[in-house]
Amino acid sequence: MASYSAGNDGSQQGAPGKTYIKPPDDVLKKILTPLQYSVTQEDATERAFDNEYWNNKEEGIYVDRVSGEPLFSSVDKFASGTGWPSFSRPLEADNILEKEDNVFFIRRVEVRSRHGDSHLGHLFDDGPQPTGMRYCINSASLRFVPVRDLVKEGYGEYRALFAGRTSMDESKHHDMSGNTMKVKEGM
Repeated sequence: MASYSAGNDGSQQGAPGKTYIKPPDDVLKKILTPLQYSVTQEDATERAFDNEYWNNKEEGIYVDRVSGEPLFSSVDKFASGTGWPSFSRPLEADNILEKEDNVFFIRRVEVRSRHGDSHLGHLFDDGPQPTGMRYCINSASLRFVPVRDLVKEGYGEYRALFAGRTSMDESKHHDMSGNTMKVKEGM
């Protein structure tokens, strides 16, 4: 069965084992906000430090706003200081496409979702070890699913990632230099 991802109301959400598809453009214009549409469909970039997830410290996964395919996890999220959510690796590498982006004479790597074909952001090689990668992602292209809702929303297979972990505001994470740091609420 095909699935669409919309808001946090429990409707039109994807889950592992389902077919993730990109809804038709007329549907996207109805289920996405103007900013979400502009970012995911027109390759726009939202403002740094003025977006939903740049400072989110709650444990859970991030799925494609358009298709619902699982993309990133809070386990791999780190404070990059850029004002956008940053991850050291994808949750499901098969759901991520990397494409050379030579806009404005700058050579970058664009990150897109495989099934939703959403523009997610860009990939840089200045992240923490062990990957050294920084997936700099627009919040508008993501929908966050907290650990407590993983089973309810059909992403139960990812619960094991969080077994035995404390919440992000008490656990260790890495800064841009790869150093271990404590993340406290309000940082």
